[in-house]
Amino acid sequence: MSATLDGMPTRWTCPRCDREFARARQGHTCVPGGTVEETFAGKPPWQREVYDAVLGHLRTLGDVHEDAVKVGVFLKRERKFAELRPRSRDVLVYLWLPSPVETARIAPASWASGPRVGHKLSLRAVSDVDDEVRGWLTAAFAVS
Repeated sequence: MSATLDGMPTRWTCPRCDREFARARQGHTCVPGGTVEETFAGKPPWQREVYDAVLGHLRTLGDVHEDAVKVGVFLKRERKFAELRPRSRDVLVYLWLPSPVETARIAPASWASGPRVGHKLSLRAVSDVDDEVRGWLTAAFAVS
């Protein structure tokens, strides 16, 4: 992979769906990309506030690529490390963590991607983006 002048890897844009990925011709489902604004349009304002709180924390860690599609926003560095999907009563968060987490707040690991383990978390208010959640986000960011 080549790098830009600032040292960040060059991202590949799929010519069919116009979405960005870490590697050229990376396997994906071609669905039209959109904007974060479109993803949260018509949703309760607190859902966008939850998203902004998550993204605000992640931006303190480094660059994050936001890949917005109709169902949610995929957050990426070299690869996807989180998805935020607004639903009727919550924002469902999928996280890829370095190891299983066992707590009542996060659903047990149910899938794996290489050395990473997938988890599900439901956020219902900005206050849910607390130190514990920020810790999981940091861990997912670190292994992506």
